[in-house]
Amino acid sequence: MRVKCVLCDKIEALHDENPVAKRLRNRPIHTYMCNPCHDRITERTKERLATGKFKLYRKKKTEEDW
Repeated sequence: MRVKCVLCDKIEALHDENPVAKRLRNRPIHTYMCNPCHDRITERTKERLATGKFKLYRKKKTEEDW
């Protein structure tokens, strides 16, 4: 399966049995991002978190007592 990175428009080939390829086939709304772009975003997010001015909003986990 040929996929295109959303950020850098790099075209890569994924094996058809790859879990990422299956996810993209079954849910076309999901997008593909190559490893260098993913790593770059991860590093920059960590840098912004270290400054203290960046707040990452995450869902609060609520436990249900059933």
